[in-house]
Amino acid sequence: MEFWLSQNNGAEKLRLPVNPQSFEISTGSKNTTVDINEVGEINLIGNRRLDSITLSSFFPARKYSFVKFSNFPKPYECVDIIKRWRDNKNPIRLIIVGTDINHAMAIENFSYGEKDGTGDVYFTLELKEYRFLNVASSKEGNTGIISASQERPSEKEKVTEYTVKKGDTLIGISKKVYGDSSKWKQIADKNAIKDPSKLMIGQKLVIP
Repeated sequence: MEFWLSQNNGAEKLRLPVNPQSFEISTGSKNTTVDINEVGEINLIGNRRLDSITLSSFFPARKYSFVKFSNFPKPYECVDIIKRWRDNKNPIRLIIVGTDINHAMAIENFSYGEKDGTGDVYFTLELKEYRFLNVASSKEGNTGIISASQERPSEKEKVTEYTVKKGDTLIGISKKVYGDSSKWKQIADKNAIKDPSKLMIGQKLVIP
């Protein structure tokens, strides 16, 4: 297994001389729990959170027998590389050979220091997933940022009003008009609805 950090599409690379003893990817979803009268608590599944990982190891001051390659930078040269990558505000890429991990990451925190008089520099590197965005231009020349995985909705398709039908709930209406059930509270707030369970058939709702 090899741990590689790189920047500028691989123009600059740093292989960790000593592999971390372990690693763990933290991943999840931004879910919301809401309480609805006569129903109780329900869990609204949100979008995926950004993955994160923490790597802890050390930069050796000399060639140890367990280091599988030579010609690695000196400890504080490695430190300077990571600090420079952090300060130029561009993402880095983390590749762990032998796994499916090949992610663009942002440096969240980098701590380092010595502790045993050998000159080895111990470090902890906290990384969080970086998601690239596309910049789209309108016919008027204005620019905006949209997710690479999302399409910009047509203004003609935007729903501004909704008439409540039999069996409708705010969560269901939110799913219909936004494609996202978690936005039901925006509709409730816009229409001053205090009790989501008391919708009236034929009631007209303003969609923000």
